[in-house]
Amino acid sequence: MGMTVRELFAGIDCTIIGNATCEVSGLQYRSDQCKAGDVFFCIVGMTVDGHSFAQDAIDHGAKVLVVERKVYLADATDVTEVVVSDSRKAMAAAAANFYGQPSQAFSLVGITGTNGKTTTTYLVEHIARVAGKKTGVIGTVGVKVGDEVEKSARTTPESSDLQGIFARMRDASCEVVAMEVSSHALDLERTWATTFAVTAFSNLTQDHLDYHNTFEAYFEAKALLFSPNYPAKRVICIDDDWGSELMRRCTAAGEDVLSTGFNAEAQIHPISVEYAATHTSLELDVQGTSYAFDYPLVGRFNVSNVMLAFGIALALGIPAQTIVSALESAPQVPGRLQRVDGAAGQPAVFVDYAHTPDALEKAIASVKALTPGQTIVVFGCGGDRDASKRPIMGQAALSADYAVVTSDNPRTEDPLAIIEAIVAGMAEAPERFMVEPERQSAIAAAIARAHSEDSILVAGKGHEDYQIIGTETRHFSDAEAIAEELAKAAQA
Repeated sequence: MGMTVRELFAGIDCTIIGNATCEVSGLQYRSDQCKAGDVFFCIVGMTVDGHSFAQDAIDHGAKVLVVERKVYLADATDVTEVVVSDSRKAMAAAAANFYGQPSQAFSLVGITGTNGKTTTTYLVEHIARVAGKKTGVIGTVGVKVGDEVEKSARTTPESSDLQGIFARMRDASCEVVAMEVSSHALDLERTWATTFAVTAFSNLTQDHLDYHNTFEAYFEAKALLFSPNYPAKRVICIDDDWGSELMRRCTAAGEDVLSTGFNAEAQIHPISVEYAATHTSLELDVQGTSYAFDYPLVGRFNVSNVMLAFGIALALGIPAQTIVSALESAPQVPGRLQRVDGAAGQPAVFVDYAHTPDALEKAIASVKALTPGQTIVVFGCGGDRDASKRPIMGQAALSADYAVVTSDNPRTEDPLAIIEAIVAGMAEAPERFMVEPERQSAIAAAIARAHSEDSILVAGKGHEDYQIIGTETRHFSDAEAIAEELAKAAQA
């Protein structure tokens, strides 16, 4: 694939200095990945400035630089410079041009919010498949193009990578794509120049304040997906004040909005809910019509996810009865209240990605509702991330009967310092928790403590099959560790 610089930047406010007919063959934002004929975007980041890597990009073969200010390099007389006001936004728009506006080729669903994004994308994909559509998914667990699955480094990929994924999905004839849209991605313009059919909001709870600093800034980043820059049908859960505010804004703007939630004012809300260990029985009021069905996911928070997915599917034009039939066979989402089975008489053990105070509290509540005995939670907090939530996570963990505090992904922080910050929020009940920094040993300790009618929730890492300690990434899967420790306990 190739196009001229002029074609690549068609419709983008810029000044081309040099050869506008120069043909380019690829887009790069890392200088060390540049090849002959590539365009290099000098992204101004929070810690590094891409303009500093312009020479390295040229040395690797780049012939075009996209800059926010002209760069002067001694041996760059044959290099074309494209001057723009915002290199991130320009990269997103240029990538959409480069790949032929791929997001316009299918119905793209963008789901944002703190919790529930992954499960909702998987539910939407499943419903669309049952409706006979070829599907794709982009999110925390990875990227799915039809039946092909691959890992992803980010919840929402960088814009040039994202448009490339969209192009692959278009070329694979995908008809519906469900994508998690993170607050970082919206703030950093990764989704700029993307066309959405539906945008949806789940909830907002404390997370990423190390990046956004305030709840208000965090919300405004999420709200960008519902701005005029991203026209689409809107589906909004109104169970928290943030969703209600978003609903108010969209309604005031005259947009097509469908509300969901436990709130009886929502257009999709429960009439009745019965929770069981293996499924949930739900009767929904959907815009005045009642639908009763069972689905094989558990917990109150999954009711919220099911309602949001139901609304999204309706917005996509899928008939309600098809949606109900699909939800009755909903898939288990990796690491989302995923049960790991042991031998007869052993405690029930669940793995969940809950890594915010609200998500942890809700996951514990869901497990407690299914448990005749006690509920034990194993959890930690990630390093180099929002430190302010650590004592709040500790407080949330006390909603379980007992907690084992351990390491998550400490990254470059001292694991014991992270744990110390967590247990600062648990001082009121020192008899109801223990500390075991080594994660597998913590899981073993929880299993040793539990009786047959108890349940264990191992929270924080979910689907992840690694642990980041220092700068080293080591293989570690909660589900694998649980299975191993259950097997040891059964033989003891």
